[in-house]
Amino acid sequence: MHCFACQSTIDIGESRCTKCGAAVLRREDPESERRFVTILRADVIDSTGLVAELEPEEAVSRLEPALAAMRGAVRQFGGIVSKELGDGLAAVFGAPIADDNHAPLACHAAIELVRRVGSLGDPGLQVRVGLHSGHVIAYMVASEFSKVYEIGGVAQHLAARLESAAEANQIYVSEACQNLAEGHVRFESLGRKALRGFSEPLPVYRLLGASDLSSWRVRRARSMSRFVDRTIERALLGRAAERAGASRQTVLLLGDAGIGKSRLAHEFAQGLRAGGWRLVDAECSPNLQGAPFSTLKRLLLSILGAAAKDPGQAGDLRTELPVVQQRAVDAVLDLPIADPQWDELEPHARGRAICDASCAIVERVARDQRTVLLIEDLHWIDRASDTIVAALAGLQTPNLLVLFTTRPNGMPVWIARCHAEIVAMRPLDDDSGRAMLADMLGPSDTNADLKDRIISHTANVPLFIEEVCRSLKDSGMLRGQWGDLALMRPVEELGIPSSIQGVIAARLDRVSRQERLVLQIAAALGQRSSEAMLRKAAALSEDVLQDCLSALDRAELLVNVDSELDRSFEFPHEMVRQVTYDSMVEKVRDNVHARILASMESDGSAFEEPDKLCYHATRAKDWDKAYTYGRGAARKSMTRSAFADAASYFVVAMNSLDKAGLTRSREANAIDLRLEARLAFMASGQVSDWLDHGKEAERRASAIDDIERKVAAMTVSAAAQNFYGTPIEAVAIGKEVVRLAEEWGNLGWLNAAEYGLGQAYFLAGRYRQAEQAFGRVHSQLQGPDASAPIGTPPKYTLLLCCMMKSFTHTVMGELDAAEQLQQQAVAIAEETNRPYDRVAAAYSGGWLMLGRNDPAAAAAILEEGFVLAQKHGIRLFVPVLGCHLGMAYLEQGLFDRARGMLGEAREEAKAVGYTSAVLRSSIYLALATSRLGDVQAAQNMLREARNTARQQGFSGLEAEALFGEAVVTPASSEENKAAILAALRGTIAIASESGALPLRQKAEAMLNEMLARGDELT
Repeated sequence: MHCFACQSTIDIGESRCTKCGAAVLRREDPESERRFVTILRADVIDSTGLVAELEPEEAVSRLEPALAAMRGAVRQFGGIVSKELGDGLAAVFGAPIADDNHAPLACHAAIELVRRVGSLGDPGLQVRVGLHSGHVIAYMVASEFSKVYEIGGVAQHLAARLESAAEANQIYVSEACQNLAEGHVRFESLGRKALRGFSEPLPVYRLLGASDLSSWRVRRARSMSRFVDRTIERALLGRAAERAGASRQTVLLLGDAGIGKSRLAHEFAQGLRAGGWRLVDAECSPNLQGAPFSTLKRLLLSILGAAAKDPGQAGDLRTELPVVQQRAVDAVLDLPIADPQWDELEPHARGRAICDASCAIVERVARDQRTVLLIEDLHWIDRASDTIVAALAGLQTPNLLVLFTTRPNGMPVWIARCHAEIVAMRPLDDDSGRAMLADMLGPSDTNADLKDRIISHTANVPLFIEEVCRSLKDSGMLRGQWGDLALMRPVEELGIPSSIQGVIAARLDRVSRQERLVLQIAAALGQRSSEAMLRKAAALSEDVLQDCLSALDRAELLVNVDSELDRSFEFPHEMVRQVTYDSMVEKVRDNVHARILASMESDGSAFEEPDKLCYHATRAKDWDKAYTYGRGAARKSMTRSAFADAASYFVVAMNSLDKAGLTRSREANAIDLRLEARLAFMASGQVSDWLDHGKEAERRASAIDDIERKVAAMTVSAAAQNFYGTPIEAVAIGKEVVRLAEEWGNLGWLNAAEYGLGQAYFLAGRYRQAEQAFGRVHSQLQGPDASAPIGTPPKYTLLLCCMMKSFTHTVMGELDAAEQLQQQAVAIAEETNRPYDRVAAAYSGGWLMLGRNDPAAAAAILEEGFVLAQKHGIRLFVPVLGCHLGMAYLEQGLFDRARGMLGEAREEAKAVGYTSAVLRSSIYLALATSRLGDVQAAQNMLREARNTARQQGFSGLEAEALFGEAVVTPASSEENKAAILAALRGTIAIASESGALPLRQKAEAMLNEMLARGDELT
């Protein structure tokens, strides 16, 4: 087999390439996947000018050294050359095997690329480089002669534009790459630059060079929280330190990236240092895996540097070594050596001398002082150092504590030989996670819900907690200083910060192809999956399935959750699920959802969950089934008064149906679907969408010359117009629709049209005509041939008719008739027990109690309905219930509560687009404002409401606004008295014409009282 990075031959059984040090890729050819990677683009500047006059052979010879240098730099740092472009190349870091250090590695490769080309000694060969980190589609392209790993997506274009913008021998970097590599390398901001093909200037950075910070110092600089918990782990380390007095102790901290290994190791080591221990530390670098003895060099420099600073240490530790071992240390430290004896040594002897010298130095410092030897990230150790470190871990030297950190996939094979104690690091417990969050966000309970969501989202992995919080702060969701952050707006999705996508993706790349399939199915199913569903959808043999589930459980990617009912598996946290799901390309994702859909359909009980079937059908792009299940899910939502959900499912069904070929049958179904969906949009307060879908149904009916469906669609539009438009327009449309429905002869749609016309009359203040229209519908719906249109059984329509007819009788002062209708509405609501019906009955019941001058009883009824409407998202009723509840508070003298509720009702009415509710809540808000002392503001509100009502034709509301003006205007001057009298007479005139007897009587009583006092002007 061959190394995927440099194509060198690798012996079977080798875990790393002997030439470049890259991890051996044992997967089959990579499938097409979505990847978060860093892309490098480089080319030779003015290559055309360099070779324009050369023969083909000479042109190749001129550019090939630069291309070879580029390839070498990319491969040195684990990149893949995905494409050569004649005078340059495109490379990818972080694929096909994910690597959470892809951005730093790409930056180091770019630096090395520029250095290598510059060292060729050809001044004509100057390069420029562009780097960008982003999502791509990665796939293998096979031709007759070769296979090429290709990448696609916008990300590669941005990298190319950065390369084109770069100056000679410069490296331009995107903000995304800079964010990921900051600290590992140094950048200079160039501000925003216009890049070809991108509409807005983008932030651009120049890469200056490598940083001298260790990976730990980079991570520590980014950390915003204090060290918490780890009581058990610290106790284990403490006991090992105590035992080190008798003999060397070795401890390995094992855990996935971000779990807190380095934090614990350094916190503990610093504690020992404060107690008189010597600290010698080094880290294995992903950038230097291919550099022999890179880790050992860091370790020796740390030892020698610490010894040089120790006043008790006399001279250089190397002078105590035999000469050959001194040369060995010089060789590791890259010091010049002029010693024939060293030059004559065979490679094996040199390696033995290096190992003996390293062990001798460590033993020497341990004899002088208790020493903790900390080596981090063994999973990145170079092969040459690995042998030496194994020997150090096996020393039998007192006062020496050897402390390692590594990820599970990097645990060395020799760790058991040195009798190391392995401490498996686990995520924090919930209390410790909350302590971290309190330290970062602040101790206040204000963000308690957000903290709980972060705990669940991250499963208490410390790095994930920090990066999610940083992402929220960087996006502006959280503002303030660390330790005192305030949430600016609700957070819908916590997301996956780019800084940890590679961490999770690297874990996923350890699984086999079959294990990955199971994981993908589980990701498509959601956070938790039953074993039975995984078995059906994966279609693997039972032995293979169980092996996969066991492996995923051990890797803590899909954890076994035994329950009494069914064996289930769940993701340790949402981010693992999301990265798994996002890694699938569209074709794979479609196939996974199709598998799940077929599995669910084979189980008869699954049809009780059309919402889940709709979800998988939509994502499988099975549009026929998405339409069927979307409609079924909408109907199911309607039965439990989940109207917002119903509206969403109706939209899914509409969009899915429209993907079928254009036929008359399809158009008929599309119209019927929009007609049926009207109540979902109405009840959820999506009035504009309700109207739009009615108009769309009308347009489609006209297109296929379906007169009956056109009349039905016009009925739907007319009903929406009652809420969205003006009463004059609504009445005109309503009359026309009733006429057409009568000609059609469909009683169900005729009832709907009559009901809509009754609403239009009511809003126009024509209460007698409204009562007559509602009366006709009420009578028909109580008869043996009761009929209602699609989506509304006769009983539900009857309840709404009782509600509206009760309103009308209450406004007209016919309270006994209103009471009878209210009792009928309550009876229907109690029978159906639908939240929508109970809310409607509460609304008319509260209005009736206000009409009976019993505001306390009205408030009790309306409060119950208001809470129910909010709970179930019956948004159309929220503003009107809130308005009448505010009126009930006003009548009880609870002016502050009235003002708050009426203000809330008005804002909600504006949001819904419910014009009459905006006007009515404004009128009574003005009355509450007046009673609280701000008469001028009240007068302004009433005047505006009255003018709007008059202009738009809400005559009933105009009368109420006029009466309100009379009530709030102080009779403090002759001018004011004249205004009051004029308002009262206007109220009486409108109320007399409309039939609003109680309002007329109130106005007449007030007018008579003024006249009796002699307040009328002569």
